[in-house]
Amino acid sequence: MALKLSTRPFWQARFSQNLPLSPSRIRGGGAVRHFSAEIASHPSNRVQIYISRSSDPYLNLSIEHFLLQKSGPDSVVLFLYTNRPCVVIGRNQNPWVEVNLGLINRPGVLALLRSEAAALRRRKSREWESEIDIGQGKNGESENGHDDDGVLLVRRRSGGGTVFHDAGNVNYSVICPPASFDRDKHAEMVVRALHRLGVRSTRVNERHDIVLDVSSTSSSSSSRSSSSSNKPDNTDGTSIKTFKISGSAYKLTRQRSLHHGTCLLSSPNLPFIGRFLRSPAAPYVKARGVESVRSAVRNVSRDPNHNKNDNDGCERREKITNTAFEDAVVAEFGAMYGNVDAEVVGPAEVAGVPEIEKGVAELKSLDWIYTQTPQFTFSTHATESDPRPRPALPPSLPPEFRAAMTVRHGQITEVGGTGLPESLTSTLLHEVDDWRSRTTSEPVGKWLNGLFGARGRPGEP
Repeated sequence: MALKLSTRPFWQARFSQNLPLSPSRIRGGGAVRHFSAEIASHPSNRVQIYISRSSDPYLNLSIEHFLLQKSGPDSVVLFLYTNRPCVVIGRNQNPWVEVNLGLINRPGVLALLRSEAAALRRRKSREWESEIDIGQGKNGESENGHDDDGVLLVRRRSGGGTVFHDAGNVNYSVICPPASFDRDKHAEMVVRALHRLGVRSTRVNERHDIVLDVSSTSSSSSSRSSSSSNKPDNTDGTSIKTFKISGSAYKLTRQRSLHHGTCLLSSPNLPFIGRFLRSPAAPYVKARGVESVRSAVRNVSRDPNHNKNDNDGCERREKITNTAFEDAVVAEFGAMYGNVDAEVVGPAEVAGVPEIEKGVAELKSLDWIYTQTPQFTFSTHATESDPRPRPALPPSLPPEFRAAMTVRHGQITEVGGTGLPESLTSTLLHEVDDWRSRTTSEPVGKWLNGLFGARGRPGEP
């Protein structure tokens, strides 16, 4: 089925950060059709499909929120988008628990990780992936030609856990009346789309995630994860390993419901995702917010250097492209609700829509990202309210060092122990650029910089 898009051919060249459109999917020409609440909410638009060609996560999430608020109460909406590399936390999550902020704040971090991975491969004399496999082109750019070496931090408006987005990860969003809402309904739609593409061993599990079952006669896995969910051996001696390829989050209002999810098709950064999602501060923090459930993940597309004994039920050996996935999801959505043309949206189409502009500004603000965090406590040693054992402190720290603090909406409200001054009270945690200037001990300040992602002095790791 050829996907019909209502779009214009010239806007792609005007916005260098937009994702490319396949020429075969462009129809007609003429002036840009501007996006508006009137179009989204018009009673005749009972079925709507939008595909974003912006890679800006703040813009895409704001378009999605606009559609949730403005689309007609009886309409069903499909929105597909792909973001530049970013870590997206849930509405009620704690970035100091969910994210390695020190890593994400490093300029050009993906280029650095690629370089480290290449050096490690050279040392081990193993060629399990090439530079192009992990997203680097001839000029050191990513496959899609963007400057994607940095990673953004985003807090979305829906609940759920933390996810990593990049050019190999397509996001789908379905908005419908609450009476039609079901946690599995549209995840099953995506599974059917994957089956269309030849990936037959995908299914929705009991957590409403989409998973890929991989049978293998070897103990190694294509994702190099030792924590995958293993099923009992089959009678033929093979074992089944289950990998998460798609997670979902939800938002329900009085008149509308939103189900959005990811799909790991061919992430070039798969080997690094775990490093971004492991916070060094987590063992010392007791948080009230929602904590992510860790799962082994894998790309849908076969790694050309994957374990050749693995069988994921995919007859097609080539990479599943974002375009092919979008086409398949649109086809399944059309089979459920009726076929309509897909509208392309991007900066040109949404220019001047005040609700979207306001949404982008809000999502980018440090207040939204950090001060929306539910209350949490930090303590270097076990306390009555948090008796968990803590990791051993670095030997460079003074033996008498003990520190504790309470943080509410991102602001330090209480300080305790021997290592932190009372003057920290009322300080916004994310505004501390260098903890060495806030403590009397250089080693303590350096350690806290690493925990909380403070940048420290220019030029220092």
